[in-house]
Amino acid sequence: MTTPETDVAEQPEEQSRQRPEERLERAVRAAEQALIEFEIAVETFRVEVENFSRLHHQKLGPMYTRLDELEALIAEATAARTDDPEDRRKADEARARVMPMPGVEELFHGWMDGDGLFPEAAAMLTEQSVRPPQRVRPSDEARKLYRELVRKSHPDLAQDDGERGRRDEFIARVNAAYGRGDEALLRELAAEWAAGPVPPARQPTPSEELYARLEWLAQRKELLAAVAHELEESAIGAMLRMAPEDPDALLDEIAEQLLTQVAEREAELERLTAS
Repeated sequence: MTTPETDVAEQPEEQSRQRPEERLERAVRAAEQALIEFEIAVETFRVEVENFSRLHHQKLGPMYTRLDELEALIAEATAARTDDPEDRRKADEARARVMPMPGVEELFHGWMDGDGLFPEAAAMLTEQSVRPPQRVRPSDEARKLYRELVRKSHPDLAQDDGERGRRDEFIARVNAAYGRGDEALLRELAAEWAAGPVPPARQPTPSEELYARLEWLAQRKELLAAVAHELEESAIGAMLRMAPEDPDALLDEIAEQLLTQVAEREAELERLTAS
């Protein structure tokens, strides 16, 4: 029989047993909130980098293209003047940077080459069979294994819905293996059936689930940190960090520099081509 005194004495002991799990729960909640804030920060920066990259391409892309074109024209004009093989090589490289010409195979990702559509692609586009189905003639041993497995695992032998579901799934694998004439797989399935159903896995304790949650949160944070580092180290991310408060002003500054370079290259080209 317990007395009020013993009840009071037992309460601290019971609370002490609960504290480690409660501390774990608090740690998990704190880690979840910190991860959410970190995810928001990383996603916000990703969107900023993406938007800045789009603006950079729209505003400065034509200038970069013009510079590449002028560099190629200057190299070609220089090669025409000197007739030097090295200058011709440099001119060819400069022109390749301006107008990269991918092969037909690259453009159509394996659908066609210089001679036209691949047979498989033509068949798909005309709704024909890509290739005739392969005829399989199972061996005598495969037939024997198949009949034995069907007799043993037939769904009609199930005693309840759970067992029927297991048998339905298993017999589908048996049919697929027999359809391919895969004798080795039929042997594996026979051994699997003989071993019986897999016993249910032990359910983790609440503390184990909390520790697993903490580990997942830590891994997720490491992944996000790697993404953030990659964004920061990218060319666009580095530019964005140079002027986080006014990135448009940075684009204007770069545009002015590019315009100056374009004017210089145009003047150089004019000197080379003047005759």
